[in-house]
Amino acid sequence: MGIREISAEEIARSVAGLVLEANFRLPADVLEALKGAAEREESPTGAEILRNIIDNACLARDESLPICQDTGMAIVFCELGQDVHITGGAFEEAIRQGVERGYVDGLMRLSIVSDPLRRTNTNTNTPAVIHTRITDGERLKITLCPKGFGSENMSAVKMFNPTAPSAEIEAFIADTVISAGPNPCPPVIVGVGLGGSLDSAAVEAKRALTRPLSEENPDPFYAAMERRILYEINSSGVGPMGLGGRVTALAVHIAPLATHIAGLPCVVNISCHATRHATCIL
Repeated sequence: MGIREISAEEIARSVAGLVLEANFRLPADVLEALKGAAEREESPTGAEILRNIIDNACLARDESLPICQDTGMAIVFCELGQDVHITGGAFEEAIRQGVERGYVDGLMRLSIVSDPLRRTNTNTNTPAVIHTRITDGERLKITLCPKGFGSENMSAVKMFNPTAPSAEIEAFIADTVISAGPNPCPPVIVGVGLGGSLDSAAVEAKRALTRPLSEENPDPFYAAMERRILYEINSSGVGPMGLGGRVTALAVHIAPLATHIAGLPCVVNISCHATRHATCIL
């Protein structure tokens, strides 16, 4: 098999398109989950909130407007085939240019500051956060996730003792979501990185948010764990937008990782009802 060339300009153009698609169009599985939640929500207030959320998502799609005023920090997951050669520019610079074009030309809110303490806005919504895996083959898969910080700020990490029972871990995950209350704009999707190292667990917790809601965890052990945690969260009464009800979360997605014999990291990353992401394959 030969080397396939993909131009930096094609990458930038594709990423700019993903910025618009992700911010304007809620993924179909998330929208369907919200519709199902509206039908089963027992609280009249909660059901009305869910219907308003659905109407907002449909209006954003139809009018090409952002689903939320917080158009997020661009998190970009890339799967780069080892038989691909990028021409005409650097790979990450092409992604940066695409993010900038999408946000600036698309008139999105620009939310990124260049320094955590001096807080000067870059006015480009860059840099993006880029996670790249080298894979087999000659294709490039890019998934762009605009992550709002109302939900991001509710993230939590705990370094468990490796002898910790599953029940203790489940309680930590559920309590993190319940304690967040209305802040992450429920109903939420919960991504969990379990194992690995602190940094890898955090990345996989965020990646888990992109797992289709129709896909059950392939490991029955963790699928059952996800169901138990989801039940606890939805039994809390927090409800849509924290105003009471049965639907506080749409899903819990756990990504288990190989880890050290002396450690058991657990990172919880929460995403709001507008769990946005879009993917292209070049």
